[in-house]
Amino acid sequence: MRAAVLGKPVSHSRSPAIHNAGYAAAGLTDWSYTAIECGEEDLAALVAPLGPEWAGLSLTMPLKEVALEVAALVDPFAAAIGAANTLVRRAYGWHAYNTDAPGMVRALLEAGVSRTPRLALLGAGGTARAAIAAAASLAADVTVYTRRPEAAEELRPVAEALDVELTAEPWSSAAEAISAPVVISTVPKGAADHLALADFSARPVVFDAIYDPWPTPMAAAAHKAGCPIVSGLDLLLWQAVDQFELFTGVKAPVVEMRAALS
Repeated sequence: MRAAVLGKPVSHSRSPAIHNAGYAAAGLTDWSYTAIECGEEDLAALVAPLGPEWAGLSLTMPLKEVALEVAALVDPFAAAIGAANTLVRRAYGWHAYNTDAPGMVRALLEAGVSRTPRLALLGAGGTARAAIAAAASLAADVTVYTRRPEAAEELRPVAEALDVELTAEPWSSAAEAISAPVVISTVPKGAADHLALADFSARPVVFDAIYDPWPTPMAAAAHKAGCPIVSGLDLLLWQAVDQFELFTGVKAPVVEMRAALS
């Protein structure tokens, strides 16, 4: 059986190491997981001819929204978010899921966050949509900071579908995000580097979805100030655990999958 992570770029992905370690630990010797470069315009053509040996696909940027268009069925949770990071082979075709949101929640739980009144969100892409779903699980209102005002408005239907109160602020005010109890950054590397100069004295939980390079300047500054830190590797692990179980039907060996990231 085969599985893969698709995205562009994808050569840096740690997903093959995580999933293949899981297969080995679970005794799934006939399973393999690879990385395939794929852009938005290529996804449908790549997925259509895949044979029955393909059990599932992990989707990274920029494929999380277009994935909904190639699926025969979309999980209601992924439909509400408007993004999917997982395609699973079913008898009727590909079924789209989102494991980013529950992965975020599990990573935050490890950092001691089970509920929070407010969450600051940097960015408005596919991972930001999952962050809003995570906020719903944490009973949190969300303040989103975006470089384009229209990007924040694209998140509003997601927030409404999940009953999350959403407030939009300009990117020029992003330093104010650090006053929230939880800060989740979903912006590309470099975009939030200026926040390394922000005041972290309130010691928020800082969740930076980037993992390469790590630590980011913002995460390093937050750690130095004593803030609990959640990295993109934590998210990568927990979203992969759910994917592993969806692909294989076998309980994921979390210890061995986590060790593959070290």
